[in-house]
Amino acid sequence: MQFVKGIEDLLWVAILIGVMINIHELGHFWMARFFDVRVDTFSFGFGPRLFGFRRGETDYRLSLIPFGGYVKMAGDQSSDDATSNDPRSVLAKPRWQRLLIAFAGPFMNAVLAVGLLTGMYMASFSTPSPADLAPVIGGVLPDSPAAKAGIQPGDRIVALDGKADPTWEDISLKEDTSAYRPMLVTAERDGRRFDTTVTPTLDEFSGVGSAGWAKRGEVEIYNVSPGMPAAKAGLKPGDVILTADGQPVQSTIKLQEVTKSSGGRPVTLEYERKGRKYTVTMAPVFEKKDGPPRWMIGVGPALKPHYINSRLSLPEAFRESLRENKKGARMLVQVLEGLVQRRMSAKNITGPIGMIQLSGNAAREGASVFLGLMAVVSLQLAIFNLLPIPILDGGVILMLLIEMAMQRDLSMNVKEAVLKLGFVFIMLLVAFVVYNDIAKMLPPG
Repeated sequence: MQFVKGIEDLLWVAILIGVMINIHELGHFWMARFFDVRVDTFSFGFGPRLFGFRRGETDYRLSLIPFGGYVKMAGDQSSDDATSNDPRSVLAKPRWQRLLIAFAGPFMNAVLAVGLLTGMYMASFSTPSPADLAPVIGGVLPDSPAAKAGIQPGDRIVALDGKADPTWEDISLKEDTSAYRPMLVTAERDGRRFDTTVTPTLDEFSGVGSAGWAKRGEVEIYNVSPGMPAAKAGLKPGDVILTADGQPVQSTIKLQEVTKSSGGRPVTLEYERKGRKYTVTMAPVFEKKDGPPRWMIGVGPALKPHYINSRLSLPEAFRESLRENKKGARMLVQVLEGLVQRRMSAKNITGPIGMIQLSGNAAREGASVFLGLMAVVSLQLAIFNLLPIPILDGGVILMLLIEMAMQRDLSMNVKEAVLKLGFVFIMLLVAFVVYNDIAKMLPPG
C-alpha cells in the first residue's frame, strides 16, 4: 500500500513539475521565436529522446526523465562554433532581446500562477469568516515570549508594528519571520488597550519564529495516529474538542498544554461529533515525535475553518488572483530575508522529497488543492529564477545588464567561471534541501 502511494506521489510531482517547467520553457521558446532565434529542440523531459516530431526546424520531443524540460537555441552553447556566425543564433541578437528571452520564462510562471487562481476563483471562491480572521488570542504557552510580555487568552491584537487592525494571517506571517526581532504589540483587554513588546524565539523544529500564542477558535481533530491513546479511545478526524480536564479548549495550544503537563495521568476530553457530545478518558504516552519528547495522545489538532463560499466574475477573479499572488510574492521575499538574516531556519524549506509528498497529498485532497499548490509553486519558481544567481535566468539578466552598462561583452573566461560557480552553488543547494528533507523525516536525536 505504501509502495503504491509512493508511485502515485511520484506521478503527481512529475505532473506538477512538468507543467510548471514546460510553461517556463515555453516562455523562452515563444520569445526566441518572436526575435527570430532558431530553436533546435523543445524537449518535455530530460535525457534520451523517446519520441516526437519535427515541425520546421524544431524537434519537439518527449524525453526519458519527465521532471522538467528544456529549449535548445542556436548559439546558446558558448562552445558551439558552428553557430557562432549565424545571424539567427541567440548570441547574435542584441542584448535587450536576449534579456527579454531570459525574462520570458519566469514571466510565464507568474502568468500560470495568476491564470490558475483566476480560473479557480471563477469556479469557487472561499473566504474565511470574519471570526476566523479576528486576531483574538485563544491560548498562551507558559514562559513563552507572549506570556512574558503579559499577553493573555482573550486579548485582541489591535495593532502590530504600526499596522492597525491586523488579521491573524498578518500576525502569523510577522511572527514566522521575526525570530529575535521585537514586535510592538497593542492589545485590547476588557475594553482597555495596552502596549507591549513580544520577541519571538526560533522554533527549532519548524524553523520559524514563535511567540507562543495561538488564535482562538474551535479545535478540530484532523488526524489520529494509529495505536495511540486517542485512536484506542475512539476519537476520529472531524471531532471538535470542547474541554480538556474541565478547561475550555479554544486553541490548539490549550489541548497540547493539558496533555504535555499531565505527566502520564489520565486526561478527560469532552468532544462533539455530529451535534452530539461525548466524554472520554485516556492516559497520554511519552513519545518522541515531531519535536522534543513529550506526553501525547496522538491527535493532530487544528482550528476548525469557517468559509464563505461564492463565485467571482472574470474581472473580480483576476483582481483577487493578482492580490493573492502579490501577497504570496511578498511572503516569499520576507522568508528569503529571514533566512539571510538568520531570523528563520532553513528547516522550513521544502526540497524534492517533501515536494513529492506535498504533491501526492494535494492531489488526493482534490483538483482545487492540487491546482492551488501548482499556482503557489509556479510563483515561487518565477521569483527563484529571477534571483541574481549564475546559471539561473536572473543571473543571465544580471550579466546582460552589466554588459549593457559597460557597452561591451564580458570575456569568455569570466562568463565560464561565473557559470561554473553558479552550477556548484545550485548543486550544493540541491544537496542541502535533499538532506534537509531527510533530516525532517528522521526522529529527533
